[in-house]
Amino acid sequence: MSANTIEDNRSRFNFDGVEAIWLFGYGSLIYKVDFPFLEQRPASIQGWARRFWQGSHDHRGTPEAPGRVVTLVEQPEAVCRGMAYRVSPKVFEYLDVREKNGYLRFSTAMTFDDGCQAEGLVYIATEDNQAFLGEAPDADIARQIALATGPSGPNADYLLRLADSLRQLGDDCAHTFALEACLLKSGLLTES
Repeated sequence: MSANTIEDNRSRFNFDGVEAIWLFGYGSLIYKVDFPFLEQRPASIQGWARRFWQGSHDHRGTPEAPGRVVTLVEQPEAVCRGMAYRVSPKVFEYLDVREKNGYLRFSTAMTFDDGCQAEGLVYIATEDNQAFLGEAPDADIARQIALATGPSGPNADYLLRLADSLRQLGDDCAHTFALEACLLKSGLLTES
């Protein structure tokens, strides 16, 4: 599958007659909310784990030196905490471009903090997209993140902002926090 998924996403769901739909964010969509929304609520989805296994060639890296950003991988017992936004379908005209580097929209059941549930959409970069990097030792991922920079800024900022946002949500994402610890211990971060 091509890394550019704009057209794929625009053909995946028919929004005719839909005024609003929930969107689940688990990465930069938690802290970089540069789109209009009608409502915002902490939520979680089951059966998925957050992993820094997706290459970023367009935001947090370049084609020559890709960064690493999160995607979701199936894990039956996992619970991924994030933020849900009720949005107009028109928002996807922008988000499909923002999330074009290998991410496809999928339908998902979400559980809000009060126990209520709703169906929504989530962007996932599956392992068959050209930008998928896959699993690697934490130290190697942290080093790649420390060294990568793209049009949206240093890849390290992405990791550090996500870790901070997850703490604010009360999430204990062992993978993200282990990478954060490796990054901070690496000595590769420069003072700004």
